[in-house]
Amino acid sequence: MSKFSYRLTSCCSAVALLATAGAAMAQAQTSTAADESDSLGEIVVTASRIDRAGFQAPTPTVRLTAEDLSVGARQNIAAALNDIPQFKASSSPQTSGTNTAAGSAPVDLRGLGASHTLVLIDTRRASSDNDLNSIPTVLVKSVDVVTGGASAAWGSGAVAGVVNIAIDRNFTGGKLGAEYGISSYDDAEQERFEGAWGTAFAGGRGHFVIGGEYLDNEGVTPKDSRPNVGSWGQVSTNDGTGRFVTVPNVGFSNAAYGGLIMSGVNAGMVFNPDGTLRPFNYGTVIGANTVGGEGPSNDNLSPLVTPQRRYAALASATYDITDKLRLTADVRHSRMWNNYIWFGDHNRGNLTIRNDNAFLSDTIKQQMAAAGQTSFTMGRFNSDLSYSTIDFERINTQATIALDGEFGDNWRWSAYYSHGEADTNTDTPGFLLRTEYAQAVDSVINPATGQAVCRVTLTNANSGCVPINLFGLGAPSQEAIDYVTGTPQQRTNTKLDVAGVSLRGEPFSLPAGDVSIAVGFEARKEQTDQRVGELDAAQAFQTFSFSAMSGEFSVKEAFAEVLIPIVKDLPVLNNLEFNAAARISDYDTTGSIWSWKVGATNEFFPGFRGRITQSRDIRSPNLSELYTTTTTGYNNINDPVKGQTVYTLNNGGGNPNLSPETADTLTVGFTYAPPSVRGLNLSLDYYNIDITDIITTIAPQILVTSCFNGNTALCAQIDRDADGNLIRTRSTYLNLSEYQTDGVDAEASYTSPADLWIPGATGRLNMHLAATWVNNLSTGDGTQYVKSQGYSFGVGVPELRLNASLGWKGEVFGANLRARYISAGVYNTSVNIVNNDIDAYTYVDLGLTADLAHYGADGVELYANATNLFDKDPPNGSLYSPYYDVIGRYVTVGARYRF
Repeated sequence: MSKFSYRLTSCCSAVALLATAGAAMAQAQTSTAADESDSLGEIVVTASRIDRAGFQAPTPTVRLTAEDLSVGARQNIAAALNDIPQFKASSSPQTSGTNTAAGSAPVDLRGLGASHTLVLIDTRRASSDNDLNSIPTVLVKSVDVVTGGASAAWGSGAVAGVVNIAIDRNFTGGKLGAEYGISSYDDAEQERFEGAWGTAFAGGRGHFVIGGEYLDNEGVTPKDSRPNVGSWGQVSTNDGTGRFVTVPNVGFSNAAYGGLIMSGVNAGMVFNPDGTLRPFNYGTVIGANTVGGEGPSNDNLSPLVTPQRRYAALASATYDITDKLRLTADVRHSRMWNNYIWFGDHNRGNLTIRNDNAFLSDTIKQQMAAAGQTSFTMGRFNSDLSYSTIDFERINTQATIALDGEFGDNWRWSAYYSHGEADTNTDTPGFLLRTEYAQAVDSVINPATGQAVCRVTLTNANSGCVPINLFGLGAPSQEAIDYVTGTPQQRTNTKLDVAGVSLRGEPFSLPAGDVSIAVGFEARKEQTDQRVGELDAAQAFQTFSFSAMSGEFSVKEAFAEVLIPIVKDLPVLNNLEFNAAARISDYDTTGSIWSWKVGATNEFFPGFRGRITQSRDIRSPNLSELYTTTTTGYNNINDPVKGQTVYTLNNGGGNPNLSPETADTLTVGFTYAPPSVRGLNLSLDYYNIDITDIITTIAPQILVTSCFNGNTALCAQIDRDADGNLIRTRSTYLNLSEYQTDGVDAEASYTSPADLWIPGATGRLNMHLAATWVNNLSTGDGTQYVKSQGYSFGVGVPELRLNASLGWKGEVFGANLRARYISAGVYNTSVNIVNNDIDAYTYVDLGLTADLAHYGADGVELYANATNLFDKDPPNGSLYSPYYDVIGRYVTVGARYRF
């Protein structure tokens, strides 16, 4: 029996036991589901500050219920949102296997970057820099996605839109859940547990709710476990055209397990584990790579999908001090951590070995002497010496206290203060120390003792140096490894303090209805303090060191919004409303800047409503962009200067000299709910976003290509050695001249009794279609990124993404069938690749549920999901893909119990 079948069978047995226990408990307890009245009421219009009942904002908004988010049993809210066509999975366990950002789960609307999407929790800013791993899904009631600029309403960061997560603060009773998942490759095992409990107190004036979840996913290691993903790369065609071709079995040509001699009489020979030599199988050498030979690759060892272990919890209490005044207090805490293989600190043909090295065999020394050779260069894949792991944790805690009140007949007010802290602690043991390694490699025989020692020991007996044997896989001793390697360390603390007051109401009426206003003031301070280890501070490592950094900014903001009903109950103008807002934001780093919006909605005929919004949105650089950690990763870069593919270090990080960006955003569209077809809802919206001085990073490949094509300003972000070989790229944050994107969002949903279509059928049918067509995504220099969808580190987006689902829910059973479509595109528009095309892809997901109340187990629900049901392979070479499924079919089974 396969691991997949065994684990699935075991989990089904455990779920059956839970169902049995649930049935027994159900006999002794009755449901206490809440149906409480809320004296203060709760009306949230995420696209606006206006909270009048029945108001529909002119900016497009998509609402997802907790049931919608559960489709596919995704790991977190961000992963569920990434299934929606408007989102791009720019950072996820699948896209950050060799990056220090692994473990975070931000959301990215329109592919403009996660920093352009503002995340709110019940309309208040969340700490942890857009990381949705910190929010327990068990208490999420719904998520509103505003797919247009909303800076005037909510402030900086809402250029692409807003994601507002609503917490179920009135949940009453309890619920428990358990889930198990595994891929068709018998890996990526996942266990997930959740629980929540809520109750009223103080005679119903108060309510308390607490909930949390735990998840453990082992990820996928190594990359080569998926044969059409790991060890693929682009190499030069070597035909003088500057073209590249994507091929499998790509490895290093200047390094090998155990050591590859690169020069002299034994050039092309590799060391066996016992120190003898044999010929190295080069395959086809293309620059620094081999194709089809035995050249090693980090893909042989490092993860394709990073493992996750995390928990998140939230507790909330509300108390009605009077019928017109409510106090809310909550605290949210989460931790994510793991320790997994990262990448190696290798010698790529740059190691000099002298002929008197203590660990060279006599045979090799004699061969060198006969050839008059005093040294040779060597490349070594250091999997047995300095192949680092990454040990990280992310801890986030945020506490909020808020007051909401009413006075008079038409006025509501709110005030709140929130403090959040996020800590990121990272250790990466196994990197080579520059001085110690150089001294240990230069070993000789001590003429006095006949023992191997470091050459430096002959003149400094107290050096402490431990000689290292590099000749053969497994040759380095543990004592030598401990001497030549160290642990880069980083400790980062980020703080958010935010407070605000607002007043909303209807000061007077016009013939067409009440005028509504919202005014308010907000203040925010954000700080970061990044500390590093002593070795990092001393720049002691050969490859890289973390960098210390600190900084802060504060902002004071005032906003106002108005809703004016213009005309009502006239032909064609059944309900014309005008909406406008403005905000002034005063930053102590970049000064004052305005944002605004104007919009209108109108019901042209029953059920058909048009909407239009023009806005000026702003975004001042955030802490991550100004002061953040120097991130470290490695990428395969197609170097047009050398005509070869190079595995190159890339550093990211902040830039304190950034300027604010501004965006002009237009959205225009309609919604239609025809009265003659109950349950049918249609929407269509055009969007156009033009961002000036956009704050972004440039993908390493684009840096290199653009520099080669004449953009000399970007050449400063590239490092080459004396021979012109590419050794490092720096994708730090920059202000680019312009980003422009436009396209169309469409959505259709329909729900009806099943017997409307199948006579005698029970239950209800639900059909849903969501699509995004992107006409343009380009930079100021005219570079087009639409269809450039295979390169994970770029900004490319597919031309068309479409999700279609058909669901049925009966008294006992339910089913949901979903298709996710990605239109045809190319791997990377910035590189001339021969086999660049990617076919259109369609993934099919299936979900099944069973409510066991019919069988006496009240409150017990069983479910199963299969994503990528037909186990469709991703495109060749789609490493770190933001769009394509590299895991394969993934099956989850679980149970929920409500009491």
